[in-house]
Amino acid sequence: MLIRKPLVVACMALAPMVHAQESGNWKGEAELGVLMTTGNSEETKVNGRLGLIHETGTWRNSGDFSSRYTEAEDQTTAEEYKAALEANRKFDDHQYWFVRGSWEDDRFSGYDFESTLTTGYGNRVWQSGDRSFLDLSAGAGYRYNKLMQVDVDTGRDVEEEAIARLAGQFDYGLSETSLFRQKLSTEIGLDYNNTITESETSLQSTIVNSLSMKVAFRVKNVSDAPEGSDKTDTETSLSLLYGF
Repeated sequence: MLIRKPLVVACMALAPMVHAQESGNWKGEAELGVLMTTGNSEETKVNGRLGLIHETGTWRNSGDFSSRYTEAEDQTTAEEYKAALEANRKFDDHQYWFVRGSWEDDRFSGYDFESTLTTGYGNRVWQSGDRSFLDLSAGAGYRYNKLMQVDVDTGRDVEEEAIARLAGQFDYGLSETSLFRQKLSTEIGLDYNNTITESETSLQSTIVNSLSMKVAFRVKNVSDAPEGSDKTDTETSLSLLYGF
C-alpha cells in the first residue's frame, strides 16, 4: 500500500510529459529516509520522494511525487501522498508562464483529498552560476478539496473556490558540495478565504559522487482547517538523496 499508491499517481501525472522526452534532457533525484526506534517507544518513519525535470530551449517541465508514513506502537500516525506537475513556457532566460497541477491525500488532515490547478507568470529575478537563484511566481486558479466529513456550518463535503497563488524558491550554493534551499507558497481562497501556506527549508551536502545527505523542515498551515484537525503541521526529516 505504501509503495503502490504513489507509483500509480506518478505514472498518471507523468503521462503529459512523455512525448517531450526525445527532444531534451532529463534530470532527477530520488530521496529516501527511514527512522526506526525501539525501547520505551517503538516507531517507524518512512518518507520517499521522486523529483524529475525535463528542459529544452523553450520549455521546463517538472514533476514531484512524495509519500510519508509513520507507525508508532503498531498504530499508523501519519500517511500522506503528494503529486505535483508543472510546465513552464520560457519567454527568455528569466521569464516564463506556468501551468501547475497538484494532488494530495493526507489520511489525518480531515480531507479525503486536496487538489489545485493554477496558471500564471514567473520570473527568475536573480541567478549566480548554475546552483544559486531566486524564482518568484504569481497566478490564479481553482481548488477542489473533498472533506472526509460534512461541514456542519455549510452542509457540504466539498470545498470549491477560485484561488490566487504566490510562490518562491531560493537556492544558494554554500560550496561545491553543499546547497541551501527555501521553498514557500501560499494559495489564497477568493470565495471562502481559506489560505493554505507551505514552507520547506532544507540543507543538503554531497557524501560521494551523486549521493547526498539532506535535512529538511516543513510547515503547512491551513487557515480554515476541517473540524477536528490542527491548522499547522510540521515535519523534520533526515534522508539520503540520489541525483541522476
